[in-house]
Amino acid sequence: MTALPDRYCSADGTRVPAASLDWCCPLCRGPLDLDYAPTPAPLKSLTGRTGSLWRYAECLPLPTPDCTLGEGRTPVVPLSDSISAKLDFLMPTLSFKDRGAVMLAALAARLRPERVIADSSGNAGTAIAAYCARARLPCSVYVPEGTSPKKLEQIGAHGARLEIVPGDREATARAAREAADEPGVFYASHVYNPYFLHGTKTYVHELWEDLGGRLPDVLVVPVGNGTLLLGAALAVRELHGAGLIDRRPALHAVQAAAVSPLADAWRAGADDLLSIPPQAPTFAEGIAIPNPPRARQILRAVRESGGAFHTVTEDQIRHAQLDLASQGLYVESTGVACWAAARETIPLEGRTAVVPLCGAGLKTGLASA
Repeated sequence: MTALPDRYCSADGTRVPAASLDWCCPLCRGPLDLDYAPTPAPLKSLTGRTGSLWRYAECLPLPTPDCTLGEGRTPVVPLSDSISAKLDFLMPTLSFKDRGAVMLAALAARLRPERVIADSSGNAGTAIAAYCARARLPCSVYVPEGTSPKKLEQIGAHGARLEIVPGDREATARAAREAADEPGVFYASHVYNPYFLHGTKTYVHELWEDLGGRLPDVLVVPVGNGTLLLGAALAVRELHGAGLIDRRPALHAVQAAAVSPLADAWRAGADDLLSIPPQAPTFAEGIAIPNPPRARQILRAVRESGGAFHTVTEDQIRHAQLDLASQGLYVESTGVACWAAARETIPLEGRTAVVPLCGAGLKTGLASA
């Protein structure tokens, strides 16, 4: 079996052995990163490889697992002359979270815990439940009350035990982290576990391949806990470090105006969150995260790329969802936030951009006033 890389805390340097079930830094309780710096394969060597994200094997810390569902390789379609969309809702569980969930399930299958737990506002929990079912791993998913009934139905259908937590997304995360400290538990956290980020980075590796060995000028990414953005930053670093791209795209992060702690910090020039706002109602429930644990990393990644933060209103989200539907793309309300920003608030000025459409509209239905 391939040796697994160790994890480490970027805040204080504490190292955590690869085989440990520890889910956070034992000193500061912060998220962990992976001691792993792969070199991507050149474009021409990808011809004929498997049609999933596992075609980028050189950049993944795990070999192709038995629990794969063929995730990845989603299409890119134009939305305007300069903006294209990557249809990541065309995944086995209908969201981009499959990219990271397969990595966590594959890791758990190697570590063989007594049980797997996850917390989520819906899509990540669904993905973890599906891949744990595929890997024959017992799984519990903690979700906040008020989670979309369709998402609850999907999680339960995969055989996961649902733990519905009174309160908001933060209360759900606290309950899951408390359970994660119990012996024999693998915390399949899409926020704290760095393997998830090494799955989401394949979004950018696919873009690079689909665009013939280049990337757009701008990558527009929705940000709640920042798992897609940080994965994108990893991939850009890998491709640039290997000399496979000559410039790095700007990362433009999008939050709902109703819950925008990172955008507020960025506008103030801060390196970390200024405060933790209450979780206000928003159609973009998947990015309504008032206290993202990787806030410092997210802010740094956007600044280093030359990008910016943007917020979108509930009306903009609603109109963007209807506009995409009129183009044949039925996307959940969280997943349309980037299109709302790209068409109304991001000054592209002749630059090319790609937005991710992260979740299927059937998960939540249409946003309504």
